[in-house]
Amino acid sequence: MRWLGFDWHAPEPALPGEASTSHLYYASNYFDFMYRAAEALVEAGKAYVDEQSADAMRHNRGDFGHAGTDSPFRGRSPAENLARLRDMKEGRLADGAAVLRAKIDMASPNINLRDPALYRIKRATHHNTGDRWCIYPMYTYAHPIEDALENITHSICTLEFEDQRPFYDWLLDSLCELGLIARPRPHQYEFARLNVSYVITSKRRLRALVDEKIVDGWDDPRMPTLAGLRRRGYTPESIRLLCERAGTSKAGGWTDYASLEAALRDDLEGKAPRAMAVLDPVRLELVNWSEVFGGDAHREACRAPAHPARPDLGERKFALGPRVWIERDDFAEQPPKGFFRLFPGNRVRLKYGYVVECTGCVKDGAGVVSAVQAKLVPDTRSGTPGADAVKVKGTITWVGEDDAIAAEVRLYDRLFSDPHPDAGGKDFKASLNPHSKRVVAGYLEPSLAGAAPGDRFQFERHGYFVADRIDHDPARPVFSRITTLRDTWARDAAHPPPTAASR
Repeated sequence: MRWLGFDWHAPEPALPGEASTSHLYYASNYFDFMYRAAEALVEAGKAYVDEQSADAMRHNRGDFGHAGTDSPFRGRSPAENLARLRDMKEGRLADGAAVLRAKIDMASPNINLRDPALYRIKRATHHNTGDRWCIYPMYTYAHPIEDALENITHSICTLEFEDQRPFYDWLLDSLCELGLIARPRPHQYEFARLNVSYVITSKRRLRALVDEKIVDGWDDPRMPTLAGLRRRGYTPESIRLLCERAGTSKAGGWTDYASLEAALRDDLEGKAPRAMAVLDPVRLELVNWSEVFGGDAHREACRAPAHPARPDLGERKFALGPRVWIERDDFAEQPPKGFFRLFPGNRVRLKYGYVVECTGCVKDGAGVVSAVQAKLVPDTRSGTPGADAVKVKGTITWVGEDDAIAAEVRLYDRLFSDPHPDAGGKDFKASLNPHSKRVVAGYLEPSLAGAAPGDRFQFERHGYFVADRIDHDPARPVFSRITTLRDTWARDAAHPPPTAASR
């Protein structure tokens, strides 16, 4: 919560001597009150202990077309019910042998009012109360009581709780009549949940992904958990921006996953330092380096702003030598129409460096390009008077072989290929994206040597990346892609990466 930018402490006291308040609450702190309220409801004839089996209760509840049937235990006297409730509390009944139910209306058209359960027997050690209790309140019973004790005025819920509001009102009105809580009581208001496409939020289904090791834990960067989003590199500001843009309404709807990525880009654009990275490397050999500079030992010192609009972030420095790493797809022996990067006879600029002219390539025994060859064009260094003397249509990024940082780079994408993976009873696992995680060995510019876990950068041409919060170490750098520079989902889905490096 603090990471998101929120807190549970009241503002600083306005007056001297006034105490500040912490609003860190545990529902289990109210168990004593909840039980007293349960006894009061029993004594007022508003609740009873039902000892039917779970199957009998389910059958007798009826359905939307048929009224429910009264439990054979519904007519017990308040004294009998109170005794049985105390038996439940003292552990004299087995787990599942009885439940405490509200006594409302078994013929109500709202099935939630057909004597809903208030307490069940469950012998389980509680993280806060230990083994003090063997009966626990149901959520629909605890929720309104928590609101009342915490002086909530507007209890905001999602639309699926709308059918529960009549019980919420019945319980609080009953406790007001019995003098256990004061008026004005809380009121429940429902709004549509924030639904994001290509995401599932069912805890049961997410747990299945974790338990079956389809993902690497609850904080896997592909998971829609806050821990996963944080490790992926999302910022608190971007998540808040998404919610602000999505707004709040009564009508249900879907927010496209691209909106989440757009909010992140809008937040990181102005603050993420830049860096060059090569993620599918092939060597570029500048065959006339020794001729131009009088020997292979010479290195050209290059520099670039850490951020084009943030001079306060300083400069990056790196060296250009006779051998550099470039992206494999920046070279083509037989270029397609509109290809302006390296191919025999064509000139491009090495960003922040020199113009080079491609002369050919070297291939291995399998016919795969192992090196691209080019001549450096003298007097074309970026930032010098001669830089514009030679006009080129293409500029490519690179990393010097001498000072490159070898790194593991994890290319994350959407976990599902279906925008609504669990809609309509579909098997959500059938739409798992096989390319949601690829791991490549890349080279990074030396400015990233000091990156700390959680630091975010824009890798020029590639997107936004983060030094992994768990696995990154300066001695073994691990960077993860947060998102691409633009929404390329439709294009990439039509042309997926090779499966050999995917999982």
